[in-house]
Amino acid sequence: MSILHITSSISPTPSTSTMLGHETASALGSTVITRDVNEGIPALTPQWAAANFTPAEARTEADKQQLALSDTLIAEVMAADALVISTPMYNFSVPSTLKAWVDQICRAGITFNYSADGPEGLIKGKRAIVVIASGGVPVGSPADFCSNYLRFVLGFIGITDVTIIAADQMNVDADKALAGARTAIAAL
Repeated sequence: MSILHITSSISPTPSTSTMLGHETASALGSTVITRDVNEGIPALTPQWAAANFTPAEARTEADKQQLALSDTLIAEVMAADALVISTPMYNFSVPSTLKAWVDQICRAGITFNYSADGPEGLIKGKRAIVVIASGGVPVGSPADFCSNYLRFVLGFIGITDVTIIAADQMNVDADKALAGARTAIAAL
């Protein structure tokens, strides 16, 4: 099984979310590709939007260059059997770099379509495991805008089999948080 592991912690040393994400990815698959979203994933620009909304057959070389990274990131998702997204919870949500990755992979006509019945995700048959570490906010609490956001976005592009593994409230009881997360990983 091929796993795409998306890491997003800005910690200069191995972070809890990254460490647990590696453990999760290793437990699931024999082939693991890691994408650190802190390395070279820019926010969207007006030029990117213009290229994206230009019909594919009318795109210039400059348009294609604007979308090249997005195309690569989407190809990584499409090629994987499953995704492991490891993220810290920063200020109640995902890091801005992970949001930039989401913006790059959510493209109408490629990863989702709109219809009279609403949006339809085009990435089918994949599983995602989201590993979240937080200092004080309990995952699933009203202050958690991380897990529900990622579950919704993944469903929006068609990935509806989503498991959340939490190492939450690390600043309250790190041993308990790690033990709970590792028990959830072992149960996958």
